[in-house]
Amino acid sequence: MTRQTRVLIACHVVLDFTLGMAAFALAYFLRFEVDLFATPKGQPDFVPQYLVLMPFIGLLVPLAFHLQGAYRLHRHRTGVDDFFNLLVGTLLAVIAGLLGTLYVQVYSASPTDRDAGTFEVSRLVWGLFVVLNVGLTCASRDLLRRYMRRRFAAGIGLRRVLIAGTGELARHVADRFLRHAEFGYHVTGFLDDDVAGGDNVGYRGLPLLGTLADAGDVVTRERIDQLYVALPLDRHVKMLGLIEVANRECIDIKVVPDFLQFVTLRARLEELDGIPLINVNDVPLQGLNAAVKRVIDIGCTVAALLVLAAPMAAIAAVIRLTSPGPAIYRQERMGLDGRPFMTLKFRSMFNDAERHTGPIWTRRDDPRCTPVGRVLRRFSLDELPQLWNVLRGDMSLVGPRPERPYFVEQFKDRVPQYMLRHKVKAGLTGWAQVNDLRGNTSIEKRIEYDLYYIENWSVALDFKIMWLTVLRLSFHRHAY
Repeated sequence: MTRQTRVLIACHVVLDFTLGMAAFALAYFLRFEVDLFATPKGQPDFVPQYLVLMPFIGLLVPLAFHLQGAYRLHRHRTGVDDFFNLLVGTLLAVIAGLLGTLYVQVYSASPTDRDAGTFEVSRLVWGLFVVLNVGLTCASRDLLRRYMRRRFAAGIGLRRVLIAGTGELARHVADRFLRHAEFGYHVTGFLDDDVAGGDNVGYRGLPLLGTLADAGDVVTRERIDQLYVALPLDRHVKMLGLIEVANRECIDIKVVPDFLQFVTLRARLEELDGIPLINVNDVPLQGLNAAVKRVIDIGCTVAALLVLAAPMAAIAAVIRLTSPGPAIYRQERMGLDGRPFMTLKFRSMFNDAERHTGPIWTRRDDPRCTPVGRVLRRFSLDELPQLWNVLRGDMSLVGPRPERPYFVEQFKDRVPQYMLRHKVKAGLTGWAQVNDLRGNTSIEKRIEYDLYYIENWSVALDFKIMWLTVLRLSFHRHAY
């Protein structure tokens, strides 16, 4: 993480802490000081009942945003993604606030405080806090971005960057700087020895300022602040001279490893007794994040089963009445870490449909499907029994769709990075599915979407996918 990025994130954290407290205070005044809502229980005192909770709420907001991944800056993130991140982060902060105040009220507060309701917070205040905090935080982020862009456009606080190399890796580095003007970096140009024809244009109009041997003169002449070394592995021996130049001129030097072309998931720096290691296939769904996702899976699945119990029973009865065979079909699929499990589905095909064909893809107007099965598959209702797989922990509500081991064996050698999708639990729905990549569609494209989901997982992304799944239930072109 660069210094400019750390400064930008620190600004967000400070603003989020301040605005969290301000939103909580404003929610109190809108609830009790403005004649918009009735107060049948009377008006609690702002001091000390609400004032004492403000720092606690202020701390919860950036902590929840951090858990939600709101401080990870990514070029693919849109305004809608930011809104969902901030909304879910604020809801997490409210849940933590409710649990915290309940614990203090029941177990830690003195009898006097409990009788006075010192740690009680109006439910309407919490609701107003969600609206105000999301609104204020979205506005603050937009204003901060505008301010930083205007500041850097005026040349204030810009860090001048020189890139050693003109190959694909160097161009990727330049692209990142050019895409993120709000980070405050200005790419002055490139250094390289191997340039065909002596062309002085490095990439996207950025000049080639000299050879690697000219680094000292270029750094002084162009007033360089940071030197990024993006050379191929077979030329890393020349990096020693660049390091010497950087040390002599007192500028920062950063090395971009050439093996990043093989890194498909987020890389993370680790340490083994002082030896730096790079984990090239790290995933965010570990530890606390995995626990949070599991809690959401259980809560949403239990709610869904309570609502869908009667419809699922009716579907099972219709299947039994319209074709011979069981209502529930069990099939082996591959899940987390490549471990097989038995997935549950409503039977949508005639009994023993694959006796003569073996495992094959389902196609449009597949003769193996029953009339009822075609309807079930069209609206993905045949997948509903997999809610039990989610409850058991075999699957998650959101994740890459599980595949049969027969097809996995075919794809894992043919499709690059195919097995990386098993770094997380398989899902009832996924990012590829809500983008209409299901059934007999491009495996390579599905892998691209699955890896994007794994690398960029957040609670907000999960809820976004679940919401899109419901909205697009009857619009999938490849649901058959």
